[in-house]
Amino acid sequence: MGNVFISGGAGFMGQALTRELLARGHTVAVLARPGSASKVPSGARIVAGHPLDASTFSAQVAPADTLVHLAGVTKPAPWKEREFRAADLLSVQQSIRAAQAAGIHHFVYVSVAQPAPVMQAYIRVRQECEALIEKTGILHTFLRPWYVLGPGRQWPLILVPLYKLMEALGSESAVRLGLVTLPEMIGTLVWAIENPGSRILSVPDIRRIGAQE
Repeated sequence: MGNVFISGGAGFMGQALTRELLARGHTVAVLARPGSASKVPSGARIVAGHPLDASTFSAQVAPADTLVHLAGVTKPAPWKEREFRAADLLSVQQSIRAAQAAGIHHFVYVSVAQPAPVMQAYIRVRQECEALIEKTGILHTFLRPWYVLGPGRQWPLILVPLYKLMEALGSESAVRLGLVTLPEMIGTLVWAIENPGSRILSVPDIRRIGAQE
């Protein structure tokens, strides 16, 4: 089983991923900011630190072989480019520093579906993050969902009929920017962790792998 370090593991996706990895026998360490430690599932090693400052956690990444980066702005919006750069971009830069120092073999990053007609600032920053990770030469998996349905994130369900209609009409963008569920994301993340490699997993990939897992 693998040894996994998660940045952003106290969020809704991170908590679910941590529980699943622990259930499958993996060793998991979760980076938790002050006040977030109580959200980390039991059984994981808590690393007290801040994702925007590698010096607070870099020395505790080892002996992980995989780093999963989930940290970032929790509620993206078109007008938040400054926040994206201050949180998403900087946190990836810090995770890269920590990964290189710890000799991480596989970097897993949840990015965003692209291209898209909206959220240009968000996509632009995520593209920069992907490019930085690629430059390290570390094996890397990029997941590119558009919107992940989960607890407190159900409102897009009203768009499902429209999505199905557009997909039936052969709309490539409706597929690329389709909705995925939290279980599909977790299944795909676990598969990626257990099968290291460099690749990009789009919405159809996430749906397919998530259903298998």
